[in-house]
Amino acid sequence: MVVDFAGQDGVAEIVLNDPAKLNALDEHALADLGAAFDRAEAEGVRAVILRGEGRAFCAGRDISNVTPATDDAVAYLDGLVTPLLHRIDDFPAPTFAVATGACLGVGLGLLNACDVVYVADTAKIGSPFAGLGATLDSGGHALFFERLGAHRTLDLIYTAELMSGTEAVALGLFSRVVPEADVLEFTRERARRVAQGATGAFLASKKLVHQLRDDRVGLWQSMSAENVVQGELCSSADYAEGFAAFQEKRRPTFGGAR
Repeated sequence: MVVDFAGQDGVAEIVLNDPAKLNALDEHALADLGAAFDRAEAEGVRAVILRGEGRAFCAGRDISNVTPATDDAVAYLDGLVTPLLHRIDDFPAPTFAVATGACLGVGLGLLNACDVVYVADTAKIGSPFAGLGATLDSGGHALFFERLGAHRTLDLIYTAELMSGTEAVALGLFSRVVPEADVLEFTRERARRVAQGATGAFLASKKLVHQLRDDRVGLWQSMSAENVVQGELCSSADYAEGFAAFQEKRRPTFGGAR
C-alpha cells in the first residue's frame, strides 16, 4: 500500500494509492496513513483532502492474507483503526474526503472521521459484512443509526445492500453529492477556499459540533459554549481582520489558526 502526499496552496492531499486492491488497508497502510496526517500537521497545512486512487475510495480492511483462526480483529480495530480515526477526527485543520466507488468498513470510518465528505453520485456505501460472517465496524453502527435510524441501519446490515452516493446524501449521511467526473476538482476548489479562510474560527465550530455529537449537550449548553468561544475569538488576528475588511469594504486576508 502506498499513501501519497502532496501539498499546495496550504492544502495537503493524502491519497490512498493501491487501486488493484481498491485501496483496502492492512496494518502497514494504516501506519502510512497516520504518518501522512502527522506530516500534514507538522507542515502547518490549513486544510486536508483525503481520497482514493482508482475505482474506489477504500474497500475496507485488506483481508487477502487474514487467517480467521488466528486473526486478532480487536488488535487491528481497537489498536490501529480507532486511534487513526481519532487522529483524523481531531486534526487541527478542516478535513475533506472525496467518496468515490466503494466506501466500506474502514473506508466508511475514514469518511466519518473527516469534517466534510463530498460524494460521487456513483459511490457505493454500506455494510458488506453479511457475506463474511462479520459485522460493521469503524463506527459504522453509530453513523448509520444517528443518520438513518434503527430500521434502515439493520436493513443495510442484514441485506448487505449498498446505497448509491446519491441515495446516501439524500438520506443525510454525508455533505453533498457531485457527479463522479467533477467531484475531485469540486473538492479541491472548496478545500483551497477554506484554507484561505479564518481556520481558527472553523476549528472552534468543529469543537462545538463534536461536543454536540459526543456529549449530547442541549441547546442552552451549546449556546453558552458558543458565547465563550466567540469571546475568545474576539482577541484573534483573524477576527480583527474580518471586521476591518468588512468596514473597509475589501476582501479579508486571514492568517489562519496558528
